[in-house]
Amino acid sequence: MKGAVQEYYGKVLRGSSDLKTNACCTDEALPDYVKPILGQVHDEVLSRYYGCGLVLPEALEGLTVLDLGCGAGRDVYLLSGLVGERGRVIGVDMTEEQLDVARRHQEFHRIAFGYEKSNVSFLSGDIESLDALHLPDGCVDVVVSNCVVNLVVNKSRVFEEVFRVLKPGGEMYFSDVYADRRIPEDLYKDPVLYGECLSGALYWNDFLRIVRENGFVDPRLVSDRPLSIGDSGVIARTGHIGFFSATYRLFKLQGLESACEDYGQTILYRGTLPNLPHSFRLDRHHHFETGRHLPVCGNTWRILHDTRFRDHFEFSGDFSRHFGIFPGCGTSIPFDTTGNRPDKMAGTCC
Repeated sequence: MKGAVQEYYGKVLRGSSDLKTNACCTDEALPDYVKPILGQVHDEVLSRYYGCGLVLPEALEGLTVLDLGCGAGRDVYLLSGLVGERGRVIGVDMTEEQLDVARRHQEFHRIAFGYEKSNVSFLSGDIESLDALHLPDGCVDVVVSNCVVNLVVNKSRVFEEVFRVLKPGGEMYFSDVYADRRIPEDLYKDPVLYGECLSGALYWNDFLRIVRENGFVDPRLVSDRPLSIGDSGVIARTGHIGFFSATYRLFKLQGLESACEDYGQTILYRGTLPNLPHSFRLDRHHHFETGRHLPVCGNTWRILHDTRFRDHFEFSGDFSRHFGIFPGCGTSIPFDTTGNRPDKMAGTCC
């Protein structure tokens, strides 16, 4: 399918308006602090944007960010403004026509941002073969990707390579398209459906298995939305398959557990993350109000304590005492506990 994807994004699509569905069109509003940066991005770069989510995580100042499947560079240039002149953004894409657009406007954006030298670079290659691009182990702080993993055949290899190039405590923050079931083989081979980010979409449960197998033990869902398909021909082909755009955070951390374990810990957000004085949302289930202690599981404690977010929080507790599964996190003891109290226990025989 690689050749079909290159053909579709290099020659068939001339702009976002050529898409047949909204799978590769972000409908989330940009945060207010990003809008001035977007206003500095070149019009041609904006017109060649194909993305299904926002891949602009917090606290990027001075970091090295890798954009997988950067296309014409819209997200690269937004990230360029967020990491600042001390930071660096690397874009990787396999479609030369897209990279030509991105590179053509590199000097334009350097001047627009007022940088002495450009802080972006673009590499031509496959996102599942970052080793071939000579990206060494532990070389980047954050990896982003916007509606691209679904276009890759060997998706497991993508996450394996991401885990390799991330520094310890690093994060992959990415949006992609998922399906509510496995895609039939005949649809998978359809070049239009594949190019429209549909037939290459992972079944959501296969995605969770793959990322865990590649070291990302606790994937965190940030946001999701159902996709509507406006093209009658596409609807006729896909039938009852449900498609969703979802944004996930994956952290490269040692010691994470497979479930939400309760150690009696709490976290307080100091309100010091740039542009987020009142609250910080880690994922769909963890929203931290400034100045308010929030009970968290051990994994959430590590995700904030052992990463770039540490200085923005106060941490209470440790791992010396365990209280079982954290309430309300989707996992519970499978046994009948109604009689499992000292005052209710009857004599038993083994």
